[in-house]
Amino acid sequence: MTLTERFLKYVSFPTMSDENSDTSPSTGKQLVLAKELLRELKALGLRARLDEFGYVYGELPANTGDISERVGFIAHMDTSDAVTDTGIRPRELLYGGGDIFLGEHDGKKVVMKVSDYPCLEEFKGKQLIVTDGSTLLGGDDKAGVAEIVTALEELIASGAAHGKISVCFTPDEEIGRGADHFDVEAFGADYAYTVDGGRLGEVEYENFNAASAKIVVNGISIHPGSAKNKMVNAAAIACELQSMLPKRQVPEKTEGYQGFFHLTSISGSTERAELSYIIRDHDRGLFGEKKKLMKELARKLNRKYGKGTVEITLTDSYYNMKDVLADKMYVVDKAIAAMRECGVEARCVPIRGGTDGARISYMGLPCPNLCTGGENFHSRFEFVCTEDMRTCTEIVKKLMVAK
Repeated sequence: MTLTERFLKYVSFPTMSDENSDTSPSTGKQLVLAKELLRELKALGLRARLDEFGYVYGELPANTGDISERVGFIAHMDTSDAVTDTGIRPRELLYGGGDIFLGEHDGKKVVMKVSDYPCLEEFKGKQLIVTDGSTLLGGDDKAGVAEIVTALEELIASGAAHGKISVCFTPDEEIGRGADHFDVEAFGADYAYTVDGGRLGEVEYENFNAASAKIVVNGISIHPGSAKNKMVNAAAIACELQSMLPKRQVPEKTEGYQGFFHLTSISGSTERAELSYIIRDHDRGLFGEKKKLMKELARKLNRKYGKGTVEITLTDSYYNMKDVLADKMYVVDKAIAAMRECGVEARCVPIRGGTDGARISYMGLPCPNLCTGGENFHSRFEFVCTEDMRTCTEIVKKLMVAK
């Protein structure tokens, strides 16, 4: 099976995770892909198992007597709920430049425009896999899964010397739970890499510090005709809270290392309103200030409208892995060297998001992130470049070979 064939096979499995579920994995459909990956790893000769939480572990024993470090590779099976993953119809094309017509849905043409995605022009003359405009593609992170399995298959076939190689395919990364039940000791590696998104050449060892904020506004409903000095409009207070946050500290107005408050959902009525936020910042101090501001706004509104009007629950999700990788940069250096051997210029860029590797690094296993050759993740405009996926697979193989 070729890399492209394997990728297309994996994206045919719907694997969206569900943050409202309290099971692991959060959706049963992730287990369908997990069982297929378990079968494939065993067929390649790995010692493999599927645990009770939906994690697929595989181990390829060393084939050399030389003492070498044990390396691991991790990718996640689930997809984001930003766009449906059901009925994915990918299409391969040789990109000749210009806008790409994806499909027509509900009487509207879906076009990936260069004006919206200028990076498209950099792929002129290359093979792309795109969606039909009605679903996401699933390259995040089935491209990473396909690259790891393909690298293993090709390494084994080559007979090249290698130390122990560990792999793990995790569930629920997209809802922040991908490392909840990750077993570092059983994984048995000295260091690892998540192979989870990004353009060819990207190596990532910095990510946002992240928290979620769940806010409930309690109001008092009464007939508007007799509401004076009685009604407390929860929906209006929710809007007021949102208006008090810094106007420019939002995703659509920030880049690079700049943090933000992101209102992900809002619902409510006069009686009760609910808001959900994610809070992000690369700098730990600024991250703390953002959480402090959110709490202060809740206190301010409670002073204005009465105790208990605004209830806030803040939960830290993960932290910047740079803080724990600072004295383990040899892991990043190995990735840069592997890219150089493959003719790729490495670029160390900050992740404007999170990765299983961040939490796993804090669990004691150094785990920066490698590129997969994809773009526009969590979107109906998602695509992967097959040539770049091929190069990413070669990079993974370089890191597997004993040195």
